[in-house]
Amino acid sequence: MGELTALKNIIRAGWVSSVDIAERTARVTFKDKGDTFVSGPLKVLKNPPWVPEYYAPYRTEYESGGSGDAAFQSHKHDLIIKPWLPSPGDFVLCIYLPNGDGDGFVIGGI
Repeated sequence: MGELTALKNIIRAGWVSSVDIAERTARVTFKDKGDTFVSGPLKVLKNPPWVPEYYAPYRTEYESGGSGDAAFQSHKHDLIIKPWLPSPGDFVLCIYLPNGDGDGFVIGGI
């Protein structure tokens, strides 16, 4: 097997078909080799916590009431940040171990 062929079997891009949140795994559908192939569960690489929208205003402090028509009760909203996991339909880059037994990882979204 040539080096290029080996590399094509190690690094692959495909679409997420399902995600197991508890196990942090995803199954990926590959359509790049003629036939459609669905992977076994691939571990999603550990990455820093994820904020879903870069430009959205997030508030973790307490809000105090207003006055007049705009009055509201004092309250707060918790901000929960979780590690990134792909969603079904996401296009992702995967890497397989070269040992040929199908063990691999989802590196990230494309």
